[in-house]
Amino acid sequence: MVKQTWVSPHNGKWSVKQAGNSKVSKTFNTKAEALDYGRSRAIKTGSELISQKRDGKINLKNSYGNDSFPPKG
Repeated sequence: MVKQTWVSPHNGKWSVKQAGNSKVSKTFNTKAEALDYGRSRAIKTGSELISQKRDGKINLKNSYGNDSFPPKG
C-alpha cells in the first residue's frame, strides 16, 4: 500500500495528515506553510504528497517513495 501525506483545507486553515490517521498532524494559516511541512514529512516517510484546493479537488501529486508508476525511458 502506498503511503500518502495529504495537504487539505481544514476549518478555514490548511492541515497536513497522513492517510489512515484519524487526527491531523499539524495545521497552518497558509497553504505554502502546509506544503513545506507536508513535503518534508513525505520525504522523511518516503510517501506520496497530495495537495487539494479549497474546493477539495486534487491539484498536486509528488512521489517521494517507491513510485508505483515510474517514468519510462
